[in-house]
This record gives sequence, C-alpha cells and structure tokens, in this order.
Amino acid sequence: MKVLIVEDDTRVAKFVARVLTEEGYVADVCANGADATQQAQSGMYDLILLDWMLPDVDGLSVCRTLRRAGLATPILMLTARGELRERVLGLETGADDYLVKPFEIEELLARIRALVRRSSAFSKLACGDLEVDRMNRRALLRGAALDLTGREYTLLLHLALRIDRVAPKSELLAHVWEMKFDPGTNIVEVHVSRLRDKLGDHAWMIETVRGVGYRLRAERAP
Repeated sequence: MKVLIVEDDTRVAKFVARVLTEEGYVADVCANGADATQQAQSGMYDLILLDWMLPDVDGLSVCRTLRRAGLATPILMLTARGELRERVLGLETGADDYLVKPFEIEELLARIRALVRRSSAFSKLACGDLEVDRMNRRALLRGAALDLTGREYTLLLHLALRIDRVAPKSELLAHVWEMKFDPGTNIVEVHVSRLRDKLGDHAWMIETVRGVGYRLRAERAP
C-alpha cells in the first residue's frame, strides 16, 4: 500500500516514513501543499497523511481542493491543533480521521489500518476474469490465486488501476521500482514476461504498446 506523507517537519516526516516502510508500506514524503495536491491527484496513493500547518498552502485547503476534485483517497489529518472546534473543522473539510501531535506510533498505525478497512477505494479491482484484492495483496484468475512475488503483484496492481490505459515504462519504473530514471536494463520486460507466464491462457491481458509501455486489457483485442 502506498502512503503520501505531507509534512514540512523533516524529522517527523522521516521518522513516520521509516516506520511505515518497516510495516510494509511504500511511503513518499512531500513538504508543501502545492506539491502534495499535484502528487495526490495522480491516483497512486491509498492513504494520505496530511499535516495542517504547511509553509505555503495549509492542510485544510489541500484537503478541500482534493475533495472538490473528486479524490476519494482516505485522508488522516496530523496536527498540533487539538481543540474540539478545530477537529470538527478538519473532519468537515473532508478528512476521514484526525490525530493530534504528539502521538504514539501504535495509534497512528491502528488508525491507518482502520481507514484502509473502511475505504471503498482500497477494495477489489475486477478486470475480466482477473481480480486484484488490494486488502490481502493477492490476485485471482477465475477465482484461483496467482503465485506472485511482491514486485509482480505491485506491477499488476499498477496496470489494473489503469485498466485499458497505457502505462509508460518510465511510469512503471517510477512507481513500481521507485526509480527516477531508466537504468537501461530490461527489468520491466522481465517482470511483464513472468506475469504473462503466470497468467497462462490469459497472457494476452497484458498488451505491449511498442515504444510506449504496457496496458492491461479486460477483453481480448479483435
């Protein structure tokens, strides 16, 4: 699961990111509201941890903008503002939960897990005979679980989130392998080939778009 941490306090951001990584999450850090708004609208995140006090646009404005744009990703507001009026304001603006600083990391993790369970955005993705179960991190083909590595699952999930749309190779490298540039290897091609092998008779579902990237199809091309 991918989490966007919006926090301008570098020490806090690094600590939370490290804890989440140790818990098996993929964590990205953003230090200002403008960049956070842009990154969040990419649709790549399953949860957003949003600080109220940011150096440019405050967290409330970011939250309001994302909700008006139709983003359904769960938002957990983190702030030192603990008065009832401010908690209510944060929730009414569109946050799904509210945690006052300083907080215990166990409570943060518990709230994250609760939001994930409640989130309709973090559910099962259907693509023809293929189903990606995001809660349990597995994929099923006609009801049978596929034996996927963590990287293969993440690659398949990324394609499933863009069903019938092309995912450029550069995008896959950035979001599946966390690489900001193409290292010149065939790492993407190798993993796509392995996924196709495991899909068997449904290998056609992963289509190569020459010179661009890959696309997951729900129906076989005519």
